[in-house]
Amino acid sequence: MRLDIAGAWSLIGWPGGFVSDGSWSGDDFGARLRREAMAWLTIRTNDGLDPISRQDLLDFTIDGKMFRLMDPTRGIRKPKELSSALSISTTYRAPGTRRPYEDQVGSDGLLRYKWSTTDPKNMDNRGLRAAMNEGVPLIWFYGVGPSLFQPIYPVFIVAEEPDEHQFVVATEVARDLHRPDSQAEEQLRRYVVAETKRRLHQPVFRATVMRAYETRCAVCALGHSELLDAAHIVPDSHEAGISSVTNGLALCKIHHAAYDVNILGITPDLVVEIRKDLLDEIDGPMLEHGLKERHGQKLMVVPPARNERPDRELLAISYERFRSVG
Repeated sequence: MRLDIAGAWSLIGWPGGFVSDGSWSGDDFGARLRREAMAWLTIRTNDGLDPISRQDLLDFTIDGKMFRLMDPTRGIRKPKELSSALSISTTYRAPGTRRPYEDQVGSDGLLRYKWSTTDPKNMDNRGLRAAMNEGVPLIWFYGVGPSLFQPIYPVFIVAEEPDEHQFVVATEVARDLHRPDSQAEEQLRRYVVAETKRRLHQPVFRATVMRAYETRCAVCALGHSELLDAAHIVPDSHEAGISSVTNGLALCKIHHAAYDVNILGITPDLVVEIRKDLLDEIDGPMLEHGLKERHGQKLMVVPPARNERPDRELLAISYERFRSVG
């Protein structure tokens, strides 16, 4: 899908410009920069399906000049041309390693972003505080591989927690539900958690899995991003359902659907199995070639890095569920 900037504004729900609480109206440079940057990212990431490299981010221009959307050395980008921060970033973490700063989800379902250092007067922290006070949207560049980022936008700084040296971050829907002085109702909290997963965790999970599998289906090696999903081996609602590349498989849409309804199973040894009643069935070419021919075959694509390959214990849980309905 190819879009121009105006088309991207319409696609992300901001026809002709952002309108929220008034901070987006007007023609000042800061508002225009944020608007054009997010519309450009929508086009360059195939409406959020694909991540973007640090190098490719240098292609963004405004008024004919290159403009950095992300700081090359720090986690917070506060351009000198703006009164507040433009973007935040989270470093990629390989499985089994820790980031310099750990950004987490709070009990209210909203995200936390750590200060830069522990000094509240640090220039980067002042930039985020200004973004909070101005109510302006930011871009969150979340690392999904070395120098590879999934942009999440718009996000908003809705509060600061000085004792924990962190800011509270919300998506545009969740920000209006933030109630710092009252206990969130359980139903509301569940909604905010679901919204956070949909807007941040799911795109980050997808981008990480697609990178690990080189944007190819593990079962059949199909290589078209638009036709691929990042499937959980064990659902994230399961107690073992961690949000990690080792709990993920890149699957084309037919194999993802078959996996989810236990028509297709994968053994801990990475062998594909098709449910017995399907093997005995006579039908069209999709069943014959897309499913039955894969029975007993090894996965065609697995991550080159061993620490990103499917977790055997998680595969065993999923395979047992497949066997139980076969």
